[in-house]
Amino acid sequence: MMPSPIFVFALIIATMCGLGFHVVVGGNARRLILFVAVSWLGFWLGQAIGAAFEIDVLKIGVIRLLPAVLSALVWLVLAHLLTSGSARQASRR
Repeated sequence: MMPSPIFVFALIIATMCGLGFHVVVGGNARRLILFVAVSWLGFWLGQAIGAAFEIDVLKIGVIRLLPAVLSALVWLVLAHLLTSGSARQASRR
């Protein structure tokens, strides 16, 4: 049984958000995996929020692209801030 095209499209968009964020902020392979996973989570949470509040801006089929991508970016920034080296160094002082 193949996954639906909508699911695959959403997964590709979420993965691209995580990969793009990793290109911008850098890091090792572990952070790449973290960013992609957090992007997936944030994308699906944003999709759920967009569906709950009926936000139809940049809607492609059933995917509410604007809230999903914004949520993914917010979660990516939070993950970066929580795992950055400067945050760990500041807490050791």
